[in-house]
Amino acid sequence: MPFDLSQTLIVMPAFNEEASVAAVVAEVYAKLPGVTCLVVDDGSTDDTARIAKEAGALVASMPFNMGVGGALRLGYQFARDNGFSVAVQIDADGQHDPGNVPSLIAALDGADLVIGARFSGEGDYEVRGPRRWAMNVLSTVLSRVVRTRLNDTTSGFKAAGPRAIALFAHSFPAEYLGDTIEALVIAARGGLRVAQVPTSMRPRAGGQPSHNPIKAAVYLARAFIALLVALMRPRTAIKETATA
Repeated sequence: MPFDLSQTLIVMPAFNEEASVAAVVAEVYAKLPGVTCLVVDDGSTDDTARIAKEAGALVASMPFNMGVGGALRLGYQFARDNGFSVAVQIDADGQHDPGNVPSLIAALDGADLVIGARFSGEGDYEVRGPRRWAMNVLSTVLSRVVRTRLNDTTSGFKAAGPRAIALFAHSFPAEYLGDTIEALVIAARGGLRVAQVPTSMRPRAGGQPSHNPIKAAVYLARAFIALLVALMRPRTAIKETATA
């Protein structure tokens, strides 16, 4: 089933991204004519919401910081309630290139959820040390869970088709790393087909990174705790809804 950009919602979670959000929204509209862009302001204390709205995005503001998972669940609910066939997660910091979105959407022809993989031969993005080791182990385990080879299971660049939107609108996890690790487990247990396509990663356009080398050991421990929790949770069924 082919999809087009007029059926696509760009979901952009943003927490204190006033330095970059306007440029990212502008690039989305320039490279993806016809899409709708929703910035979910995740309780920012700066001017993220105002700047995003002035840049032309729809803006939904959370009353306080809920984390990436909470912001994305709101985005999926918006996609479901407004009849979008595709929802694409794009970070507000400029690291994801909107020009890669068409390749993610094209891959939805044979999948329900498509990951933009950073380590598949495109670009020169690199992670080293304990965090990279953790990513490799997580990819090995989660490849078995979803029954397809994945090499970037912590990527936040994803495209979701109708079945994934229906599932994530009511069950997208809000916990730490839930938007990556647990979301893939939920998708697999919900019967979704998961695929990946190679994408490039860029330096942040502004703001502060969510991880740094000092936190690598903490990331490693919390990543495996998140995986364990995800595997212990019961399956979640897809609630099919009529499209608008």
